[in-house]
Order: sequence, then structure tokens, then C-alpha cells
Amino acid sequence: MKRIHYILPGIVAFILSAALLIVYHFWVKKSPRTFKIEHVNSTPAGKAVFTLDNNGDVIPLDFTRVAENVMDAVVHVKSTSTSRNRGNAEAMPDLFRDFFRDNPDLFRRFDDGGKPMPQVGTGSGVIIEPDGYIVTNNHVIADADDIEVTLYDNRSYKATVVGTDPTTDLALIRIKESDLPALPFVNSDQVKVGEWVMAVGNPFNLTSTVTAGIVSAKGRNINILREQYSVESFIQTDAAINPGNSGGALVNLDGGLIGINTAIASNTGSYAGYGFAVPANIVSKVVEDLMKYGVVQRGVLGVMIRTVDGNLAKEKDLPLTRGAYVDSLLENSAAAAAGIKSGDIIIAVNGAEVISSPNLQELIARHRPGDKVEVKVNRKGTERTFDVTLNNRRGNTDLVKKEHLDVLSMLGADFENLDEKTTKKLGIDGGVKVKSLYAGKLRRNTQMQEGFIITKVDGKSIRSVDDLAKALQGRKGGVMLEGVYENLPGTQYYAFGM
Repeated sequence: MKRIHYILPGIVAFILSAALLIVYHFWVKKSPRTFKIEHVNSTPAGKAVFTLDNNGDVIPLDFTRVAENVMDAVVHVKSTSTSRNRGNAEAMPDLFRDFFRDNPDLFRRFDDGGKPMPQVGTGSGVIIEPDGYIVTNNHVIADADDIEVTLYDNRSYKATVVGTDPTTDLALIRIKESDLPALPFVNSDQVKVGEWVMAVGNPFNLTSTVTAGIVSAKGRNINILREQYSVESFIQTDAAINPGNSGGALVNLDGGLIGINTAIASNTGSYAGYGFAVPANIVSKVVEDLMKYGVVQRGVLGVMIRTVDGNLAKEKDLPLTRGAYVDSLLENSAAAAAGIKSGDIIIAVNGAEVISSPNLQELIARHRPGDKVEVKVNRKGTERTFDVTLNNRRGNTDLVKKEHLDVLSMLGADFENLDEKTTKKLGIDGGVKVKSLYAGKLRRNTQMQEGFIITKVDGKSIRSVDDLAKALQGRKGGVMLEGVYENLPGTQYYAFGM
């Protein structure tokens, strides 16, 4: 009986297993497989990410709303310039054209027959006024013969240049249209490290691209602007910025413009972790000047400065490890006139803390010649405050005239009237001395050295900077500069094309 009790359940289990195998083989295995697909309308994680607003209130971290609000105001900018392969004899002064024409073989080797070589560059821009004003980078439209702007809705327009400022790498252009979407400026001083931001632009000709990240640092100087008196106090971000993003918008989560994307830190030319934007407070000052004066009016303290750090504090026995150390004072220095001395540490301007040299440059760059600023310094452990009336680069408080600045900036030099003592020493009637050279036509196209004294332009006597500007204003083609050096014999000549 016992044996039957164990065998019977085994027989039943065997029969059931066999039945299941038969059902699987003839029904399940031969039937088509089916999959159940569920459509999820929203991801739970999308509503689980939060951040804080300026009031400290918890709000959802939603990039889609910001993107929708800002993309309409960011444009694609295409600039076209025309260069020549080797040279164009028609752009030379008569003296040189005659020389080449007397040497036909040399003339043919020099002149390319005027064959144009178009060069196309692309970037981004931000609409800041509904009536067509757009801010971009100077390097996006520099030397352009033609500028084309394409809006987010694919409408295209030709743009004209209102003004440029190479010292901040900003430019203002305009298209003939109205009722355009525009981004509002925000106070970039209130931007905090760690704050969420979005970069909007057109990298690699991929229109309307949005990336997100945080503010990594403020007041960065990366020595990318080669212009004299350049101002670098960038907002650093890890939002991806690539070639083509230049001139685009860096915005906060309210859609406010906190900076204009300008540069990247990279060994390859592509994004490698960090991008840099010109702060909105600098952008708004430059734009206001370009609209009102046609040129940027830049106030200066007239000091040579260094960022205070631990090493400098140890070297100079300074009481601080932050601020801008005054190394020396320039001629006609506004700071010196107010009482600031070499060795002082500038720690605040109009109540805003100064933590580095780039930071000080940014704060002063927001002002014009003639503006008064309150400068606080630490002098050997004692804080003192001075009221400084800012000068222009020439050492006075006059506003710069647009017609002079445009043509002289094109040359890439700073000029000053020759003093009477030097005039008598050289036995000349007058002239204009080249104080310094930077990026421009003179450095690029001639072998001129600093200290050259211009006495004539195309044979016409020059006795002042005003004379020089008037002689070059509106000129096209070749220009011949004639002059002397104080310590070199004979007359020197330099020719270039306008």
C-alpha cells in the first residue's frame, strides 16, 4: 500500500508535465509573440528636479519654458569678406604703381588681377531691441563686406554695423525690421557661481541650439583679447559652447540675458569643458555708448595693476590677499590726481568689492570720461576712500569724437601731438608721434615701429592728430605716410591700403 501511495502522485505529475509540453509546442511556440507597449506622457524625474529662485522659493527646474522664450531672440549671423590672393596694384599709391608698371614681370607677380576670394564666417547674435538692434561679437563681423542675419523663423535680412568695440569683442548691428522679440538685460553682478544657465546659439551652423550648465566662475581673464586696453572679466560656464556660438546668449532660468557668449578654453578649437561670456553689465554699457555716441566712451583710472594673491602679499608684505595692487601710476593719471599712490590696494569701487584686476577693469569700464567714482584702497593696513574723476586714454575728460576714433582705430595705433621741444630738436614744423601699436593696418601691412613721427600724408603736411584724422577720413585706396624717427637718420616711408 505504501508503494502505491508514492507511485500514484508521480504518475499524475508526469501526465500533467507531458500535457503542458504538448500545449506549449502546439499553441504557445507556434503562435506569434506579442509585446505590450505603454506610452508614458511625462517622465517622473522631470517633475522631481527643483531649484531655488532669487527669493529662495523652490521651483521646478524646467529648461523647456526658458528655451521657448529665448530662441526667437537669438539669430544666425553670416559675414562675408573679400580678400585677394597676393595683391592688387590698384590699391597702391601712384609712386608704387608707377614703379611696378616699369617692371612688368614684378607687376604680374604682385597683382592677381583683382580676383576676389570670398571668406565666410558664421556666428550668433541677440536681439536686444524690437526695432532690429542686435548685439554680437566683434570677431564675428570684423572686416565683413556683407552681413546677413537669419531669424529663428528663417526670415533673412542684410544688416548694417552701428558700431564695434574690439576691447570687449562686442559689436552692434541692425536690420530693417520692427516688432521683433528681444531679450531683457539682467544685472550680471547678481549672478552667482553655481547658478543654472543656458547657452543659446548656432554652433557649427546648427541653428537654434540650446545647452545647459551652471556658472562656474566670475571675473575670469583668459588673455584672449589682444587689443590694447582690452577688458576681460568673463562669466565662466560649463554649458557647452562651440564655434558658431560666438555672439549668442547666456541666459538665466527667467530668460534674462546675463552675458554674450564669446570664447572657449580649448586646445582643439572645440568645446572642452568651459565657455566664457561678456557680462551683461558691460554689454549694456557698450551698447548704450554705440547707440548714443557711435563709439564706446571708456573712462580710465590711469594705473598699472596686478591681482593680489598669496605670493604678491608675501613679496610686498601686504595686509590682504585679495584686491588690485597699484604697481605704478601713468602720466596724467586720474587716480594720482585724486591721491591714490603706488603700493595701494584697491578694494572697492562705488561700494562694489574688488577681488582681482579683471574685476576692477570691469567696474571701471562701465563708466565714461568725466564720471566720478568712489575708490576705496587699503594703504599699509589703513582703509582710505578717494573720489576719482575718470580720464580718457589721452589723459583728459573729453568724450571721443566718432569720426576720429573710427579711422585711427583702423590703423591700430595711439597717437599724440609732437611736443615743441622735439619739434625744434628735429628741425621740423610739427608732426604726430605713434605712441603704441596694436592690431590694425599699420602693424599688419607695414614695418612701422613705435616712436615714428608722421609729418606728411600723401605729401600733405600733418601737425596734429586732428590733421591726421582729417587726411585719412573717407580715404580709399593707397596711402603714403612720410616721417622720421628721433634716433634714426633720414626720412622714412610707409604705404598701406585703406
